[in-house]
Amino acid sequence: MKYSTDFQSIRDQVSPGEWQARLDLAACYRLVDSYSMTDLIYNHITARIPGSPDHLLINLYGLLYREITASSLVKIDVEGEIIWKPDTDYGINKSGYVIHGAIHKARPEVQCVLHTHTRAGMAVAAMKCGLLPLSQTSIRFVGHLGYHDYEGPAVDLDERERIVQDLGPHDALIMRNHGLLTCGATIQQAFNTMYQLELSCRSQVDAMAARTELSVPGENVLAHTAHLYQPGTRRPYGVLEWPAMLRRLAAEQQTSGYPPYWN
Repeated sequence: MKYSTDFQSIRDQVSPGEWQARLDLAACYRLVDSYSMTDLIYNHITARIPGSPDHLLINLYGLLYREITASSLVKIDVEGEIIWKPDTDYGINKSGYVIHGAIHKARPEVQCVLHTHTRAGMAVAAMKCGLLPLSQTSIRFVGHLGYHDYEGPAVDLDERERIVQDLGPHDALIMRNHGLLTCGATIQQAFNTMYQLELSCRSQVDAMAARTELSVPGENVLAHTAHLYQPGTRRPYGVLEWPAMLRRLAAEQQTSGYPPYWN
């Protein structure tokens, strides 16, 4: 079996737009790992290729997120058919395009979809109360968060319509008894939204574990705060933070022992 992760750079074989998308998506995978939101080799982050709206980039199924590079990403269409992949026996995971392909297909403005199985995310996904507005971070999701009931492993194409319907116009979805999902107009925005959603779940689990009475702001404060924290209200999310995130990855690369994400 060919499971080497020494992937040759394809920078000269793709358009500048596709290469930039590959760089940003590979960086996003590394950041999800860096912020402890991975689940072994599982889960996916997909991104639409500029100039090819029906083509997506997705990870090889079998790589750790810290092994993923720009040149290791697989090009697929929204139905999950492989257009190009590196010379390897690794393939892709079907659930990656069942969930992600559905959203990309139904929401053309969405450039990136990110899905995780974190400890805190799965904990909140198992709570009937869902995400509570206990912190400024979680209040941003008031009125801007969908919920999707668990239907088993996401391999059934019929589930696509229900996922899209439950996500609605939002950029965040709690998949009950499963995990978290975010999407965005850019890779940077989808990552930022997931970071905030994950932080909201972690703080909720911590607060509830304290076994004390919890404080929730009034409805007028919740609505006003949620509005102020929407991407279009003040500034796009993820743009200002992204250069700092890349600097973090560059610093971590010096001692990582793994190939640079920009390969």
